[in-house]
Amino acid sequence: MTTTLYGIPNCDTIKKAKKWLNDNNVDFVFHDYRKEGVSPSFLEQAEASLGWELMLNKRGTTFRQLDESDKANLNREKALALLAQHPAMIKRPITLHNDAFHIGFKPAQFEEIFC
Repeated sequence: MTTTLYGIPNCDTIKKAKKWLNDNNVDFVFHDYRKEGVSPSFLEQAEASLGWELMLNKRGTTFRQLDESDKANLNREKALALLAQHPAMIKRPITLHNDAFHIGFKPAQFEEIFC
């Protein structure tokens, strides 16, 4: 089963997750949002599992720089459209392993998922 790590390469959390996966001999594919984009089907599937509220990184620079009208009255449809337009706003990393989506990185979390 292929494991896919989704994110952007210069993110510190992504770097830590990649290091953990490599150090623990977990084969994975890295999907770079900036180079490869995000498909509507990926966003739909991840949202169905994780929820848009968890996927949307409101603390990041990209979200904070949005127009107030874009930030106002957020709902699922509006959030998914914003995430498609601005993939850097997707909380990182999202990991797909054994057909299950996981979000974030903590060593204990990855131990539970992969060991």
